[in-house]
Amino acid sequence: MNKKVFFLIVGLIILYLDVKAQDPHFSQFYANPLYTNPALAGTAVCPRFSLSYRDQWPALGAFKTFSASYDQYFDALSGGIGVMVMSDAQSDYYRTNTAALIYSLRLKLTRDIFLNLAAQASVTNRSLDWDELSFPDMIDPRYGFIYSTMADRPDDLSHTYVDFAAGLVAYGENWYVGASVANLTRPNDGFISYNRIPMRFTAHGGVRLNLSRDKRRTNAFFGAPIITPNVIYSYQGDFQMLNYGLYLDWSPFIVGTWFRQSISFDNADALVLLFGLQYENMKIGYSYDITVSELSNASGGAHEITLGVQLPCPEKRKKIKPIKCPSF
Repeated sequence: MNKKVFFLIVGLIILYLDVKAQDPHFSQFYANPLYTNPALAGTAVCPRFSLSYRDQWPALGAFKTFSASYDQYFDALSGGIGVMVMSDAQSDYYRTNTAALIYSLRLKLTRDIFLNLAAQASVTNRSLDWDELSFPDMIDPRYGFIYSTMADRPDDLSHTYVDFAAGLVAYGENWYVGASVANLTRPNDGFISYNRIPMRFTAHGGVRLNLSRDKRRTNAFFGAPIITPNVIYSYQGDFQMLNYGLYLDWSPFIVGTWFRQSISFDNADALVLLFGLQYENMKIGYSYDITVSELSNASGGAHEITLGVQLPCPEKRKKIKPIKCPSF
């Protein structure tokens, strides 16, 4: 499909139809922990910085998403604090920017089982660049887009709203389960018509299986090989998505594969391949989504790059057990 025609179609949908807006999604779920579930704030205990960049459907130049977050556990608050910013460019002319603040309360249920309860407040701005839009009356049959449109320009091309989310995570020595809900107040994000964003529900879980017989490092370079099966289910509006896969963590290397299945439309969406490298307090990961749906020939898949930095804990900190969830 021609890019100009693609953006024309998307522009008309944004302006004139009652779109059931969907939140961005990432393939490296745990490299972007606060977006996956706000209850993961503080679960690494020490200060943690996370960066993610996703280029979805690069052949169409359609969706580019960047996120950055910081979180840390504080003894005085008995929980974690997280800050997250995200910018989602859904085309050259339509962008969403979000800033969020998170508090996650940590509860000790038993000697080895812990529960995090989280609340998140965010401010989001959606903006539309009218000058970049294309309309049918701009098209000359012979020369293409050469005319000025007669479409009425909306008075307000920038819309800001406040939103809330919540989440919980329970975890033990080698397992974790969690759930979260975003867009609790279902805010209006429409430019012309009133359009409430549907709530987004997420459930996830996984286990760590140590393949080493002695459960310790096998040599001076590689760590003990650990396989971590995972599943993540998300539901928003009319869309349901199931992601399942596993990681092989053989420090300093991590490889993984995921399969994304659309339950709503009963079709496969993508096969995700992941490679990560972690050394001391830094990690970097790359994943590629191989589109297996009918869009595969036109989309170009999706590229995702992540960077994480784990800083040392402040001195005189209480001994707090971190969650052992995947790095990517």
